[in-house]
Amino acid sequence: MGLYRDEAVVLRTQKLGEADRIVTLLSREHGRIRAVAKGVRRTTSRFGSRLEPFTHVDLQLAEGRSLDVITQAETLHPFGARVGADYERYTAGTVMLETAERLVVEDKEPALQQFLLLVGALRAMCEQDRPAGQVLDSFLLRSLAVAGWAPSFDGCARCGLEGPHRAFNPAQGGMLCATCRVPGSASPAFETVALLGALLAGDWDVVEASDVRHRREATGLVAAYLSWHLERGLKSIALVERV
Repeated sequence: MGLYRDEAVVLRTQKLGEADRIVTLLSREHGRIRAVAKGVRRTTSRFGSRLEPFTHVDLQLAEGRSLDVITQAETLHPFGARVGADYERYTAGTVMLETAERLVVEDKEPALQQFLLLVGALRAMCEQDRPAGQVLDSFLLRSLAVAGWAPSFDGCARCGLEGPHRAFNPAQGGMLCATCRVPGSASPAFETVALLGALLAGDWDVVEASDVRHRREATGLVAAYLSWHLERGLKSIALVERV
């Protein structure tokens, strides 16, 4: 079997047999990987704790017929310790992991931007102490943009007319002008639209200066946009505490 190395974030684990686990990872070079960690559930395992969700690891893997096999694992960033100590961080982080797995559709297809976004979001939440809810919203918008579903907050999503506009519709791709507005569109405050644009751009000065009511409104619109484009809701998002 051929060997290869990569760095990855552990997205999910599931039991296999009496002592093994199947580990789903998002890696820098190989995209989404599903691999077997043999004997990892035994107390004598060399790297059991290194293959838990949220952990950023350096791996050596052996290619297999259906699933690769993890032969070495070294921790790069133990995000799980910080995430697991705070409920808000944990629930927000869980949504990030599930979103990353859903947006990277094919195994072994490179997804460098999604990998870098995930590592950056976990680092921002854990090491820079940014609010978990706003880090999550920013991550969701940027991940959707990388996947090809970038929302429009400046111009009309249908005709391109420069804003500001008052109508937001997830199915239409973002903000709509008065002419293109369709029934069922939301009418967010101008401050909320500016906040959404800042979350997408990663402009944290604007985000941190925003009002709580506009953050709450922005969060609802981000969730609606995510739900529309994923077509099937995330199980973890219902657990997120929103301010």
